[in-house]
This record gives sequence, structure tokens and C-alpha cells, in this order.
Amino acid sequence: MGDQLLRSMFDRAVAVSQPAHCVPANLPVRPKGRTVVVGFGKAAAAMARAVEEHWPGRLSGLVVTRYGHAVPCRAIEVVEAAHPVPDAAGRAAAARIVETVGALSADDLVVCLISGGGSALLVLPAPGLTLEDKQAVNAALLKSGATISEMNCVRKHLSAVKGGRLAAAAFPARVVTLAISDVPGDDPAVIASGPTVADPTTFADARAVLEKYGIEPPQAVSRQLSGAGEETPKPRDERLQRAETVLVATPRMALEAAAETARAAGYAPIILGDAIEGEARRVAQAHAAIALGAARRETLAAPDWVDPGCAAAVAGAAPPCVFLSGGETTVTVTGGGRGGRNAEFLLALALALHGQPEVRAIACDTDGIDGTEDNAGGIVRPDTLARAEGLGLDAAALLADNDAYRFFAALGDLVVTGPTLTNVNDFRAIVVDG
Repeated sequence: MGDQLLRSMFDRAVAVSQPAHCVPANLPVRPKGRTVVVGFGKAAAAMARAVEEHWPGRLSGLVVTRYGHAVPCRAIEVVEAAHPVPDAAGRAAAARIVETVGALSADDLVVCLISGGGSALLVLPAPGLTLEDKQAVNAALLKSGATISEMNCVRKHLSAVKGGRLAAAAFPARVVTLAISDVPGDDPAVIASGPTVADPTTFADARAVLEKYGIEPPQAVSRQLSGAGEETPKPRDERLQRAETVLVATPRMALEAAAETARAAGYAPIILGDAIEGEARRVAQAHAAIALGAARRETLAAPDWVDPGCAAAVAGAAPPCVFLSGGETTVTVTGGGRGGRNAEFLLALALALHGQPEVRAIACDTDGIDGTEDNAGGIVRPDTLARAEGLGLDAAALLADNDAYRFFAALGDLVVTGPTLTNVNDFRAIVVDG
């Protein structure tokens, strides 16, 4: 039951986050004038198709998605570009999107479709910057251990379109953004770097992020961040008053759906939180402590990062139960191996569990891609470390080399889904059997 339940919960979390499931009920009212659809993110093409299939009139538009994530659309053009490091295709698509929305009137409507990956896919450097400048900073941030909020703060201040600038370009047209959240806290200003919402961050905040992680940017980037140029649009900006955002899918919704699956299987679900951040290894150790406490029927005080509403449930947890969590961990890359944050979490979790017989776990990125690899994540079983030892794998050494992909690939325990065409961030489930 354990392995089957793990996969069933993950599959359910992905299913409820599919654009075909969550977009149609949230479509805005048809305007007097034109309807133009723009979008960017790993789910952008699937979201565009969902709009086409349910829109009561004519529309046109352009969306940009990651290579391999396109789906056929009739009236909306789909462009593929690079992620997580942007490329020229993304830059060209972003320029066309800005030009398209800039030609609209007050009677027109922009339906903006945003999902995870949108920051890299909607790339239009600020004046004075090149695509290469942005690529260099993006690559450095991805390796630094910076949170998604920190990365997007920098991206906004190097962009001509992020941080509310797209909505400003569309003014006076009405802008309705339908967003699938992939960020801890579901802040619309962070999702895809908030191109249609006011930006509370500043150039000084962006400089502080680079200083925090010791990143030396190209000279043009330093000049941009230090030049006190035009700030991103702020909350009272008139150009953003006709813009609104609707969250059509969130990590919490996905976890609640997985909890229903666990409950139906006879397990008590406990959602630890949907916005958990931090180094993947440390997050894994904290999760392992909770799971071991439940397996040994110990009464544990809930850590301060656990959602306050479930602290009592954590303290009194007993098998059979399932601990669920979401958010976005980070990995500070110091080794030369392969593997995304979910694989790193799982390898650290396996080491911390020490083969506890009642515990097994899954951790996957709901977009189907863990970092830059071809897997969504993987599975840990009670015999994971024993099987690895039999294959001559040194789990601790592989973790130190950021080589979790190799570890789980050798065991045959990777979860490979291909692109899921949605993204509500990381999904983690730890099953504790009685």
C-alpha cells in the first residue's frame, strides 16, 4: 500500500492543478472590445488551450513556454524558449507580448496566463543590459542557494517587463491575470516576478541580494542596480488600477487534494505547511525527525516552521499517518554531481531515517522536472540505504557531491513523469505505517 499511496497522492496533487481543471471556472467576463491572451510559464500553453476551449467569442494572443511544454492551440500562438536560464527565443517573445498589449484600448481585455518558470521565459532586459548579462546573473543566482523571492527581486530590477511593467504597458486596457502559483506564500508579486502587479521591492533590495550571496555581476548590471533609474511600478500607480490577479491553483489546493487521497486510504493526513523553504538537506532532517517521532509513538513538540494549525496534530501523530508539505527548498551547489532539490531532499532524508522500517517517502516537483534533470523526483523506502550499499553506493559521499540523481537512478527509484504542464512547486509526502 505504501508505494502505491505515495504515487497516488502525487498524481492527485498534479491532477487538481491541471489548467483544464482550474482555469475554466475563473475566466473573466467578455469585454466590449478585443480579448488578447498572453502568457508565460511551464503551463502557459496548456492554460491557453483551456481558455480557447471555454471562451465565448473571438480571441488572439501569444504565450511562451518551456521547450517540450507546448500543446496545440487554434487562435493563440505558442512559442517555446529556454528555462531556467533564458535565451533569445524568450527575449523575442517578450518583446512581441509588450508590443501586442501596448496597442490596446480601454475597451479591450488582456487575459494574462502565468505559471512557474515565467521569470526565465518572459525575458526583456532593461535598457543598457544584454541577454548575456541576465543569463550570467540568473545562472549565479540558481547556484547560490537564494530563495525564489530573492531571485525574482533581482530579476524585476533587470527587466523591462517584470515587476508590474507589463500591466503598465497594457494600460488603459483591463488586465486579468490567471496564475498557477509555484511560490511559497502565493504572493502574486513573486509569481513569475509579478509582471502585472505592483512591486514592493527596490533597487536597493536587489543589490542586497547579490551582496548576501557574494555574487559579482557584470558591470552593466552593477550600473543598472546602482543608477537609481526608474523604479518598478508601486501599489498606487494609476497604470495598475485596472489590473487584477486570480490564483487558480496553489500548493495548498494540491496538498488538500492529496490529503483526501490519504484519508480515503485509511491514513491520517497532516499538512506541515505549503510554503516551506530552506536548504534541502536541513529541511529533510527536520521532516525525518517528525516521521521518526510518529513511527516510535513519541510525543514531539512541533517545530516553529510547521503551520500553527497542525502543531497539535504533529505532537500527537501516530501511525498510520501521512505528513504532507510543499514549498521550495534550495540547494547550494558545491559538488559536481547531478540532481535537483527534491532528489537532494530525499537522499538526506534517507540518511536521517536510517532505514526506519515503517517509513517511506516521495518528493517531486509538480512540473515533472527536478531542477534540470529528466525526473520529477524520487522515492525513499525502508530498504533504500541497504540496497544502495549492496550496489557499492556511498550515500553520504554522493550527497556531499550533490549527486542524488545518480543515487536514485542506480536504485531505479526515480519518478519520471515528463512535463506535467502545470507547476505548484515541490510536493513531499512521508507515509508512516503502523
